[in-house]
Amino acid sequence: MYDVIVVGGGPAGLSAALVFGRQHRRTLVVDGGRPRNAPADEMHMMLSRDGFDPAELLAIGRSELAAYPTVEVRRGSVVSAGGAIDDFEVTLADGSRERARRVVLATGQVDEPYDIPGLAERFGSCVFHCPYCHGWEVSGKTLAVISADPAEAMLAGYLADRFSTDVVLCTHGIEELPEEVAAHLAARGVKVDTAPVARVTGQLEEVTVEFSDGRTLTRQALFHKAPTRQHALLAAELGCEILDDGTVRVDETGQTTVPGVAAAGDTAKLPGMPVATTLVVLGAADGVRAAVWMDGGLFRADLESAADGAER
Repeated sequence: MYDVIVVGGGPAGLSAALVFGRQHRRTLVVDGGRPRNAPADEMHMMLSRDGFDPAELLAIGRSELAAYPTVEVRRGSVVSAGGAIDDFEVTLADGSRERARRVVLATGQVDEPYDIPGLAERFGSCVFHCPYCHGWEVSGKTLAVISADPAEAMLAGYLADRFSTDVVLCTHGIEELPEEVAAHLAARGVKVDTAPVARVTGQLEEVTVEFSDGRTLTRQALFHKAPTRQHALLAAELGCEILDDGTVRVDETGQTTVPGVAAAGDTAKLPGMPVATTLVVLGAADGVRAAVWMDGGLFRADLESAADGAER
C-alpha cells in the first residue's frame, strides 16, 4: 500500500512526487513517457529555465527524485482506477495492480490538430499553439493562423497587435466571421482567407499553406490552437466531476470532488477559470500545491487514527 500514487510524470506529477518524497511518503509515479510538449525544443516563462529543453527538465526531475528512497518512478500507463479514500487501486497496462491511500492525477491533455496533411507533423516545430510560449521568437515574422473556430480566430488579432504586421487568418472553409471578430481583425490589418486548407508543407522560416483551390501562402511560422482531449479518462472513472470543457474540477488546493483524489496541471482547473493553463511553470506549481495539501490531509488522518487506537 503506497501513501500516494501519482499518475503522470510531467512537470505537475514530478513536482508532486518531490513534495511527497521530502515528507517520507511512500510514493509511486507512473509515467507513460508521452508529455504534451514533446514536439517542442524549448519551454518559456519559467524563471532560470527560459528556453530550456523540456525533455531535459523532465530527465533532471526524475534524477532528483532518485535521492528520495520512498519514491518509485515506473514507466507504464494506468488503464483503470477505482476504490475510495484510503484504499484506491490502479491497474497498469502490464496487468499489475497497485494500491494507495491517495491518488494524484497529472495525466494532462492531448492536442488534436485539424486533419490537414502536414499540420500535425509540424506541430511544435513551425506550427505553434500559444503566443505566450512562442510569440517572442516569431516577432516581426510573417505569420498565419489556421482556425475554423471564430472564437479562436481572435488569436490572429492578438498576434497582429503584439508580434507582427503581417498576419493572415485561414478559416479553413468558414465563409463568415462574427461581425465583432471581423471588425477586430480588420482594425489590426489581418487578412482573412476562407478557402479550405488542403496541406501544410515546408519548415520554420518557409512554411507553406496549400489551399484546396490550388493557391499557396508561404509564411515564416504558423499558429494553430488545436482542440484538446484528456490524455486519460481516470478522473471520470473515479467519479470526479468533469467540467463542460472536459477538464477535471478542482478546488483552490488542487483537490477534486472525490475525497482522496487530487488533480494537477492542464488536466484540471478551477471552475471560474476560462481555460486550463498549459505553461510548464504553472503545471509544476499545481503539482506542489496539490501535494502539500494532500500531505497535510494524510497527516491529519494519521493523527485521528492514532487517537482512535489509543482510545481503544
